[in-house]
Amino acid sequence: MSTVALSPPAAETKVERPGKLVLFLRYLRRNKGLAIGVLILLCLVAFTVIGLLTINPKHAYPLSVAAKKPPSLKYPFGTDFFGRDLYAAMVVGMWQTAAIGLLAGGIGTLIGVVLGFMSAYFGSWTDATIRTICQVLTPIPVLLIQVVIAGSLDKRDVTILTMAFIVVLLAWMGPTLVIRSQVLTMKERQFVSVAKLSGVSDMGIIFKEILPNLLPFIAAAFVAQVFAAVFAAFYLAVLGLGPLREPLLGNIIWAAQSQGAFFNGWWWWPIIPSIAMILILGSLALINMGLDELANPRVRRTE
Repeated sequence: MSTVALSPPAAETKVERPGKLVLFLRYLRRNKGLAIGVLILLCLVAFTVIGLLTINPKHAYPLSVAAKKPPSLKYPFGTDFFGRDLYAAMVVGMWQTAAIGLLAGGIGTLIGVVLGFMSAYFGSWTDATIRTICQVLTPIPVLLIQVVIAGSLDKRDVTILTMAFIVVLLAWMGPTLVIRSQVLTMKERQFVSVAKLSGVSDMGIIFKEILPNLLPFIAAAFVAQVFAAVFAAFYLAVLGLGPLREPLLGNIIWAAQSQGAFFNGWWWWPIIPSIAMILILGSLALINMGLDELANPRVRRTE
């Protein structure tokens, strides 16, 4: 009688899932716009950080250096009519512009998230009140309101914090409506119903079940609000409604325009801050579009 030798079962092959960093880098490789936006933003951050470590901040203010000097080794971006080193002014101005954008964008997004959750999750009169306020205020031109408020203030009272407050006054409506619509969809999902049947409290459902799934939408809303805040601070400063002594990028352009920089041959004065503002707004716009694609499954590209 012959015996048949049984071969041992083949070892199961393990497939290791790539880490989050690898997946993110792969996504950046596919989403060229987001990759370019992140790269530009990192370069701007490096420029600002290195600049803050190497410049004398006093040179960003009037009467600190020789006036009307073209770009050179001593003054890489030249100087302006008021005796400011434009390199130092650009570094300080970009930091101040970033502070306004992050402060106003963060506060606007936070208010929008809180109101959006309250409106969608609790419903009833809360939803009706918040939705009505947003519907009434949304058609109002934000630029007009900001110009009226900034123009009514004494220029000596306008500071970086004041600019951020003016920008954030109507910045919460967009995130409120976006988060409300997403929460209305999310709270009807099966996992939320299971959590309710399991006895999880409303706060537990909001913070443990719904909020983690909305982080991509919140991140996209935050970037959009930072973009809107930076743009608002820029055009208010260009109109001469910002803190005039501070070297905001818009203030530098407004001062160059008021002194006829192009007609007097001081071409470097308005061009350099204009290029910087284009890079800032362009990078934020590219990042916002990339995050919107990441958050929206309808347009998300697969691996």
